[in-house]
Amino acid sequence: MYGNNPWTPLDLVPISNPTKFSWEVEKGAREIQELHAKVREKIEKSTEQAKSCTSKKRREANFQPGDLVWIHMRKERFLSKRKSKLMPRLDRPFEIREKIGPNAYKVDLPSDYGVSATFNVADLSPYHDEDEEILSLWSNSN
Repeated sequence: MYGNNPWTPLDLVPISNPTKFSWEVEKGAREIQELHAKVREKIEKSTEQAKSCTSKKRREANFQPGDLVWIHMRKERFLSKRKSKLMPRLDRPFEIREKIGPNAYKVDLPSDYGVSATFNVADLSPYHDEDEEILSLWSNSN
């Protein structure tokens, strides 16, 4: 009534001193920290293993503007150019116009193809001077 709260049974119980230390609690905390370290190591190991497996077939290709490349003619992208499985899968060498990103390049593609001129590295193969005879065979077959 006058601003004093009455005593409750909890107020009468002595509060343990926070400076007292339990060795069992420290042991449990140490075990949890060791478990976390083991789990972290396993996660890092499995991440490295997955990274090595996924990048096993990945190839590094760095083209510069002006380089000649073969274009892989995917059925999904070139519907009019790949009507049967006997048609060529690579098309004549095209010149790289610009590098858009680490995996994307813009190619000097004629407008009659009707597709975007931006290609992923997976769809491009470097053109070498030894490929000249393949190019002559290709031009003779048309």
